[in-house]
Amino acid sequence: MKYITVKEAAKKWGVSDRRVQILCSSDRIKGAYRFGRDWMIPENAVLPNARRKQEPTFPMPRKSPFLDMTNLYNLSGEAENCAEMLINQPEAYALFNAQIAYRRGEIDKVYDQARYFLGSHSGFYAILGGGMLLALCAIWRGDVDLWQEAKKHICNAPCESQEERDIISLSLAIIDSSVYDNKDYPEWFTMGNFEVLPSDSHPAAKVFYVKYLYMTAFAVASKQFQLEGVQGLALMKMIPNTVEPLISQAVVDKTVIPEIFLRMSCAVAYYNSGQKERAVYHMDKAIKLALADRLYGILTEYLRHFEGLLQERISLQDENAAATVTALYARYSVGWAKLSGSVRNKYIATNLTQREHECAKLTAFGFNPVKIAKMLHISESSVRQALQRVYSKTGIVGESEIAYIL
Repeated sequence: MKYITVKEAAKKWGVSDRRVQILCSSDRIKGAYRFGRDWMIPENAVLPNARRKQEPTFPMPRKSPFLDMTNLYNLSGEAENCAEMLINQPEAYALFNAQIAYRRGEIDKVYDQARYFLGSHSGFYAILGGGMLLALCAIWRGDVDLWQEAKKHICNAPCESQEERDIISLSLAIIDSSVYDNKDYPEWFTMGNFEVLPSDSHPAAKVFYVKYLYMTAFAVASKQFQLEGVQGLALMKMIPNTVEPLISQAVVDKTVIPEIFLRMSCAVAYYNSGQKERAVYHMDKAIKLALADRLYGILTEYLRHFEGLLQERISLQDENAAATVTALYARYSVGWAKLSGSVRNKYIATNLTQREHECAKLTAFGFNPVKIAKMLHISESSVRQALQRVYSKTGIVGESEIAYIL
């Protein structure tokens, strides 16, 4: 039989070295034995299920399945130390670590942990957390069947109150917003009214409400959706007015991951509105927070919005991190496009260059080649050539269809 070290087991299971040592000392890892001062663990050993408390009434330290978005993670660069504070709460400890692993883009590790929560008779919030992690893994894999399975797990979570049913609705809205599918949002969510939720779930709700606003603004700008009295980029330009106060509140509340998400979403709105300096300001702030704990996965999710600018800003802070994010994006973009396209019954192009994507997006926003050329500081003929390549690669026949491939 082959054996691995504590450090190797910890990396494999996505937990800390200390957690593995505690499990070995308490004789909970079958076949593990002490060799001198170290533990030797069978290579095929599995992470033990968390022991359930007698008739648990509230297994999580916060009323939220989004532990990493609460103030449990309140200091950039201290994710591991924040996790250690949960060492005596096995489900919370494992869920928090799995969520941080997802933010880092460690998808295979996250998948194993999601299966653990969904197969160990976990409590309500842990089941929701596991279901959401499974859905997020489905995005990276482009796996529609896994996506549907994850949603079933969330819908079947054992809720006992209207508040818990509303948290299920929020969980579904969050994973749907990850693929830009907004057809099943509860009305209170679309209004930004989170009074039905426990306060612990508000930070996550705000992040994904902003994503909902962006989806709406993009649909209006690209003429996929009509909103009375609003045209073009008018709604997009208003989004920062909503997001800036939410960023300030996230700073005050010391909720690190919501702050990163909100700053990146605000940067997207500024960038699409032509306010590059403001976009860069929030981008740089978010990058600094993310890199402190190697949260490359968050940055990866936003790469497609900036046509190369985000990689450039990451490189200025850490060239190796920029390379890692770019490599992660090669996997994420294909999975996201496949799943999002399937869920929304549309084709999303993944074979466009940054320049082609930028020209296509500005065309969808209603700008003509002359205006686009001035905005991008290139020739009009370069814009027209880029658009011709877009048509050739995607099979669309004109400007009226261009928004549906983005």
